[in-house]
Amino acid sequence: MRLRNIPGAKEEMVRSPYVVDEPQQYRGNWEERFPGGKGRPLHIEVGMGKGRFLMELSALNPEINYLGIEMYSSVLLRALQKRSELEEQGRDCSNLLFVREDARLLPEIFSENEVEKIYLNFSDPWPKARHDKRRLTSREFLSRYEKILVPGGIVEFKTDNQPLFDFSLEEARESGWAVLAFTRDIHHDPELLRGNVMTEYEEKFSAEGKPICKMIIQKIKKSIDIPPTE
Repeated sequence: MRLRNIPGAKEEMVRSPYVVDEPQQYRGNWEERFPGGKGRPLHIEVGMGKGRFLMELSALNPEINYLGIEMYSSVLLRALQKRSELEEQGRDCSNLLFVREDARLLPEIFSENEVEKIYLNFSDPWPKARHDKRRLTSREFLSRYEKILVPGGIVEFKTDNQPLFDFSLEEARESGWAVLAFTRDIHHDPELLRGNVMTEYEEKFSAEGKPICKMIIQKIKKSIDIPPTE
């Protein structure tokens, strides 16, 4: 269960140079917010939790800027503490920043064609049918992602929740996204397991014997029908 009420967490967000305050002001100019980030692609994780996934990715790919989106201060505080520990150990984390914001506001934070890839890891399943629009893989959220992704941009999603995965595949197809790859058990799929970076949840659930699902989707741009010339 996620912690949401750590005293002083919100104040720490304001003080930290690694949490971007008023992120809307960087819309269209995110590369300027990262030290030495000019010309680098931008990848984001929506609902990043304690940040382990992005911290590993940012270390593996210093040529990419990473931004973690998390709406709960108490959860983001854990990521900040871990980032500070890594820097004290001598690691360069300059390509990793955080934003405390609601994912519904993504089009207000990023401009068109600004994000190359979006990661969704073990998102809240919102199991009640009346809450389906809150799921981060719903067509409502897919529409938001489409507004900020570059042409050919990618969304990668992992979950242990089979009903949510079924829902996500259907929403993607019905919303005009191409399913480039998917598996219902990534740890027994050599192709999709290659280069896999595990989250804390993934490590926990895998140890319990739960299969982990993954899909990779890409928005298909509809072409304009051109009538033949006479």
